[in-house]
Formats: sequence, structure tokens, C-alpha cells
Amino acid sequence: MAISQAVLATVFGILGNIISFFVCLAPIPTFVRIYKRKSSEGYQSIPYVISLFSAMLWMYYAMIKKDAMMLITINSFAFVIQIVYISLYFFYAPKKEKTLTVKFVLFVDVLGFGAIFVLTYFLVHANKRVHVLGYICMVFALSVFVAPLGIIRKVIKTKSAEFMPFGLSFFLTLSAVMWFFYGLLLKDMNIALPNVLGFIFGVLQMILFLIYKKPGTKVLEPPGIKLQDISEHVVDVVRLSTMVCNSQMRTLVPQDSADMEATIDIDEKIRGDIEKIKDDKEAFLISKN
Repeated sequence: MAISQAVLATVFGILGNIISFFVCLAPIPTFVRIYKRKSSEGYQSIPYVISLFSAMLWMYYAMIKKDAMMLITINSFAFVIQIVYISLYFFYAPKKEKTLTVKFVLFVDVLGFGAIFVLTYFLVHANKRVHVLGYICMVFALSVFVAPLGIIRKVIKTKSAEFMPFGLSFFLTLSAVMWFFYGLLLKDMNIALPNVLGFIFGVLQMILFLIYKKPGTKVLEPPGIKLQDISEHVVDVVRLSTMVCNSQMRTLVPQDSADMEATIDIDEKIRGDIEKIKDDKEAFLISKN
């Protein structure tokens, strides 16, 4: 008995939802840390703002398309969880970061999405609306999928994969496969095409991880830079699929050689000062006796 394309699409959509659901929860340890320390600790809100925009955009597309329920379910969850993340971040962030967060939300999620909604809903004919909106979603997804090039370049340059988690790359690649077949079975290239790029970059990241992984070594974290920087979130924003939330996994940023040399010089100076103090103390005790 042959299985219909609709049934297969539903199966791949459910699998994509399951994987994307758990990856959407990946930032929870970050926010537990923020909650315990009552501080945003230098983390950035931009990735969550972009993820919220992505969820809104793909929900709108799925509602106009009408036969992509799997997109609505995961993006509805992504929409809610990103609002929770942004709210928690806003509550514990310093005043300057709160102001920036409000500006990003207004500019990207309110004005950006609002402009797309007005243009496509009121100025585009109903028969062409889904196609125009689909192109917008695809261009947005493709532009974000290019982000891993920065991480890949850094891995090759530093010959270290310590800041590129293998597990994250694996699940993002697996997610891209699920959503690719979901879009393919729906004959929707707006969903399928960006995930081809996501699969390629995901496999490339895993290969680079295996090549440059150095067991037992750590990449030092430079002062003032947290584990989660801009690249981390833009790398994985919308990488779960063409529509899902970003993975918000924290990445390590390696120090460059100049920083390392400066750190070594400081350490040597401190050691020298300690030795001098010890010598002075011993000389004082000898003279006293």
C-alpha cells in the first residue's frame, strides 16, 4: 500500500517539529544563569529579536498558504518562547541594554514585520500574495543561512572547533533534512530550498569539528566577551528550518595571538613581583635575626 505525499509530509513535519521544539529550548540554561545571577552578564538580545521576527514571518506565510499546519505549530511555540526569553532578558539587563532591546524590537518585530504585512496584505493581489510572501521568507532564510560562513572561517583560521558545538550542528542538520522533505513533499520550494543550504553548512561544520577538535583543550574566553556573542545567534537563527527559532547555544570566542601574548606578559610580571616580595621577606627575616 503506497503512502500518500500528504501523509509523508505530515510525518516529516511532525519530526521537524519535535527536533525544532527541543532546540528552541536550548537557551534555557542561559536564562537560568541570568536568573540566578540577576544579571544579563553581557549577553545580547538581538538573536532572540531576530528569532521572534522569523517566527512571525513564517506563521504569517503558513496562514496565507493554508496547507502548512506544521509551520504554524512550531512557529507558534517559537513565538511564545522568544517573547519569554526577551522579557527575561529585559528584566535583568542594565538600562543601556534595555534601551537597545526596545529599539531592536520596535525596528525589527514591529516596523519590519508591520511593513511586510501591510505591503503584502493590502498592496498585493490575493492570488499573488502567497508567492510574494514566500519569496520574502525564502530570501530572509537564505540570508541568515549564510551566517555560518563566519564560524567556519574562524574555525579554519584558528584551527580550533572548541566554540562550534558538534551536537548543535548535528541537530540543526537533522532538522534541515526534515524540513527540506516537508517542503519538497508540499512542492513548496520556499521551504525546501533554504534547507539545502542549511544541510550543506551543517555537514561542513561537523566535518570541520572532527578535523580541528582537540581533546583536552579549552579556548580561553577574553575579558568582556560572553560565551554567547552575536555570531552565535545569527549563525543559528532560522537554521532549525526555514522558519524555526534559533538555537541560542553559547559559543566560545578564542583569543587572538596578541591577547594571548599580553596575558602571558602580565602573568610573568605577577610571578616576578611575587618572587621579589618573597625575597624581600626572607632578607628582612635574616637581617632581623
